[in-house]
Amino acid sequence: MDTPRTGIPDHLASRMSMAEQHAYLRERFSRRRLLRTGAAGAGGVVGAGLLSGAACGGPSRSASPAPTLVPSSAATRVDGSLVAPFGRHLAFGADPRTQMRVSWQVPLAVRRPYVRVGLRPWELSRKIEAEVRPLRTPPLSDRLPSVDQFYLHAALDGLRPGTTYYYGVGHDGFDPADPRRFGALGTFRTAPAKAEKFVFTAFGDQGVSYDALANDQVILGQNPSFHLHAGDICYADSSGQGSDDDTYDARVWDQFLAQTESVASRVPWMVTTGNHDMEAWYSPDGYGGQLARWSLPESGPDPRKAPGVYAFSYGNVGVVALDANDVSHEIPANRGHTGGRQTRWLDRTLRRLRGDDDIDFIVVFFHHCAFSTTSAHASDGGVRDAWVPLFDKHQVDLVINGHNHIYERTDAIRRGAVGRRVPVGATTDPTRDGTVYVTAGGAGARLYSFPVPDSYEGHEKDLDHVDTYHWTKDRKKAPEEVEWSRVRYTGFSFLAVEAEPGGRPTLRVTALAESGERVDHFTVRRGR
Repeated sequence: MDTPRTGIPDHLASRMSMAEQHAYLRERFSRRRLLRTGAAGAGGVVGAGLLSGAACGGPSRSASPAPTLVPSSAATRVDGSLVAPFGRHLAFGADPRTQMRVSWQVPLAVRRPYVRVGLRPWELSRKIEAEVRPLRTPPLSDRLPSVDQFYLHAALDGLRPGTTYYYGVGHDGFDPADPRRFGALGTFRTAPAKAEKFVFTAFGDQGVSYDALANDQVILGQNPSFHLHAGDICYADSSGQGSDDDTYDARVWDQFLAQTESVASRVPWMVTTGNHDMEAWYSPDGYGGQLARWSLPESGPDPRKAPGVYAFSYGNVGVVALDANDVSHEIPANRGHTGGRQTRWLDRTLRRLRGDDDIDFIVVFFHHCAFSTTSAHASDGGVRDAWVPLFDKHQVDLVINGHNHIYERTDAIRRGAVGRRVPVGATTDPTRDGTVYVTAGGAGARLYSFPVPDSYEGHEKDLDHVDTYHWTKDRKKAPEEVEWSRVRYTGFSFLAVEAEPGGRPTLRVTALAESGERVDHFTVRRGR
């Protein structure tokens, strides 16, 4: 029987029992690194030849480059056929009809990475060179080594609208077009040229856990056209204060990208930045790691300073991503870091989208909550002050947040008060009633609690008011009594939103538990 590629020389492995192989690897690489390599799906523990970002012509995205699956002191010159790419994730470019960004990771540096793409799995004729964005994390404590990570990105432009493509990622020695590697191929579909019915999904606060993985698989079952991630992506930074005193382990990103690959390799994974995504070891403003790992639409006011701020349109829906760290009263590490440019851009972008005859609905997503009642974070007064008046002004249809690790949904809100009650199953018109705000923070991180009982489909406990608080600019909790908390669910969950164009355009918004059980649903229809 052929000996599998394990990182053990063939002449030794052929004479070893499985127990002896395990002991060999444990002694050579350490148990933690071996387990992490297995979780990431990297084919071997060793990798290929050297390649720097400069050799690929890509700009350096971080003042302090970073981590991979093995310490930077390990030997890195190995046959490229032994290095398996992992952590594939897609994102739209500025125009989802014609642009897709393919990103992935390798456990060690490789030579000449690329993407193959075509209309059939056996015809991957188009070959696009990838940009390398290496990231180094220094040893942040005695227990963490200095580690290197290698993130690869390819821009696919000039695609056909409404078309399914096959793609594979590779490098010298690892060709995804090789029939023996067909299992490594992925697919994606570009946005249609004309509006048609579609579904997108959303959540925030994911991390690495069994519940996060379960949510991913239920999301995949919705067949979404894209997914919105409202920040606090993997929790490599467990403190979330944007400080270099935070506890940080960059290797958690390896686990996260491996966990997410089964869905993010075929569904564009559109992320924005939460407080746990401010990683102080990477400039600028703690976003150097984000710039290395993700390729997002560069349609915002400053893609390098605020990579989580952008907009795109899919069908009849305009989507706007924001960085709430810029306006947060609760966690001020990056407060004001765009100098007001983000808020001015938001006003212009919402005006443009609302004036576009092809756009029926505007969906905005970001991390910190404008309206929530949990005992952990509740509402951020900075978001309310800066952005809620703009949401009212431009009649935003749906706002999606994370930060609070639960599901909570408001009534329709105008000028900070209930414009119309929206019980489970109801329909609301933003032109008349106001905007519905959804906190979808149950993606997989440890759950929070409410100060009052849950109230969700089949278990409604409507209350006249909830005693809660919001954060003030001086980081104090200001008590408030609110009437807008309509649905509350303490459980892992996500949103699935169906957009339908036509004579009376409709957004059907559903919240699903990780089991697939429905816990909330409502409909948005705009008046004509």
